[in-house]
Amino acid sequence: MYGYDQTSAAGATAPPPVGAPGPGGYAGQPPLYPEPSPPSLADAVRAFTTGSMSAEDFQNIFATSKVYCPRGENPGFLALHNTQQPVIPMFTSLKQLRRYAGKESKYFMITGAEVLDLLPTGYGFVLDMEGEHRMVFDAKAVEQMVDFAMRRMYG
Repeated sequence: MYGYDQTSAAGATAPPPVGAPGPGGYAGQPPLYPEPSPPSLADAVRAFTTGSMSAEDFQNIFATSKVYCPRGENPGFLALHNTQQPVIPMFTSLKQLRRYAGKESKYFMITGAEVLDLLPTGYGFVLDMEGEHRMVFDAKAVEQMVDFAMRRMYG
């Protein structure tokens, strides 16, 4: 079959063709195992709010995660000013955003690191306002997150 006999006279199968992976991966390579996927931002929010994740681990996940932000007619964040300090509503998923702002709402996506870079001074943000594990970061917490990111990046 396919140009060679796959069984020997004793009925054993022939080795895989050169370059084909065997049961443990390619010759000389470690076994093939799926890479563990990092927790989603929603999972990180749940873990952080229940105390099973450190602030550092949460911030590492937040920095690389996509965040959904409602938007108006003009570019930029929409802020809520009916709170002690102005906050920007942000969501861990489009489903969470739609629960808050409606099915036809306009939005943009941004990473957590970009949020920390672009958020105006004096503003905080709230993740998943209508969610079970809502998180509020006031302006001081945002400053601490920025400081942490700068120390991590520049030492």
